Amino acid sequence: MTPPADGAMAPQETDTNIANVLARIGASARAAAQTLSLVGTEVKNRALELAADRIDTQATAILKANAHDLTEAKDRGLSAAMLDRLALNEERIAAISKSLRDIVALPDPVGDVMTEWKRPNGLRIQRVRTPLGVIGVIYESRPNVTADAGALCLKAGNAVILRGGSESFRSSHALYACLRDGIEAADLPEGAIQMVATRDRAAVGAMLTMPEYIDVIIPRGGRSLIERVQQDSRVPVFAHLEGICHVYVHAGADVDMALDIVVNAKMRRTGVCGAAETLLIDRAVRDSHLPRMVDALALAGCELRGDEAARETDPRILPATEEDWHTEYLDAILAVRVVDGVDQAIRHINDFGSHHTDSIVTAEANAAAQFLAEVDSAIVLHNASTQYADGGEFGMGAEIGISTGRLHARGPVGVEQLTAYKYLVHGSGQVRP
Repeated sequence: MTPPADGAMAPQETDTNIANVLARIGASARAAAQTLSLVGTEVKNRALELAADRIDTQATAILKANAHDLTEAKDRGLSAAMLDRLALNEERIAAISKSLRDIVALPDPVGDVMTEWKRPNGLRIQRVRTPLGVIGVIYESRPNVTADAGALCLKAGNAVILRGGSESFRSSHALYACLRDGIEAADLPEGAIQMVATRDRAAVGAMLTMPEYIDVIIPRGGRSLIERVQQDSRVPVFAHLEGICHVYVHAGADVDMALDIVVNAKMRRTGVCGAAETLLIDRAVRDSHLPRMVDALALAGCELRGDEAARETDPRILPATEEDWHTEYLDAILAVRVVDGVDQAIRHINDFGSHHTDSIVTAEANAAAQFLAEVDSAIVLHNASTQYADGGEFGMGAEIGISTGRLHARGPVGVEQLTAYKYLVHGSGQVRP
């Protein structure tokens, strides 16, 4: 199965009843999950290697499909940040195929003995990783999620149902076709990786009410999608609501290091969830550090919105409102607030942040230790850019998303986070008195 050469819309289901279509997909995934739980590492890796090869050879067709999506998205008036998330080029396609090969290189988590112990009565107990089962992934904009999610779920022994956004419909199906080629060539069941071939939003609602077929839902997108999934799902959800990420420049920060980190955290890619949205800076270094940061950010095209203390340093900083502290811009806009020390910085982050990713820049070990311990976020960094909030950068090969919840998975969701566990108990005839 190859991507349409002209980037045409992927084939649609002939049955227009979304519930019937999703029930068939769900039943196929459930059957595939039973098979995948017993499939060896070599077979899963072979499927992913073949899929990566297919992505490389089909790069031109994938780019054509993406060009159609981009044209439609521009006509619909999507923001620059959304267009950046949607856009593919040769470099990004090469990165997608590389991420599949990186996943191949990871240890297979299925069957891994997490811990074991022996009881006084002679029973030997092991906690062993097992697949979650069937995972539903609902996402917007980013076509690379198609490949990352499909590959991660397969490596962890799960079947996956993919429902991409309408804006990336052709691009996602072009990548999906490569995944299908891989699983077919490796003789894995067709239900191992499936994609919902409709733009109808009713498909999302159907997936949210299929606990008999889907074990976990992972949404990845904007606030409206995440809130809908969290509100309506009858299936357990791994989700993050948004990425309101902070960089805190402490009084003990080296100015050159702080400058590099702040500019990178905001401007490397403004449309990713790990992009910094608020800069906090200690009053003690406001006059020495902030002017250089304002110069560099303004030169890079970033709009700054600050509190009164920040605005005193430079007229280019516009007035911030209360809403700015709550906003994930996903754009070249940065809120700036002057704080009086690490305690106030931590309070601001815990009050206004989204528990995603936050960083402190300082040479003082005590301040860093307090920040790392007290900031209640999935990822907390010391002297590093928030843009490192990425499963690939964590050595996970890729990620499906960053979970900001506290149950089961938190932070980047990679292959290990896509497993559950069971207990294996070995006896020698013991009976309980």
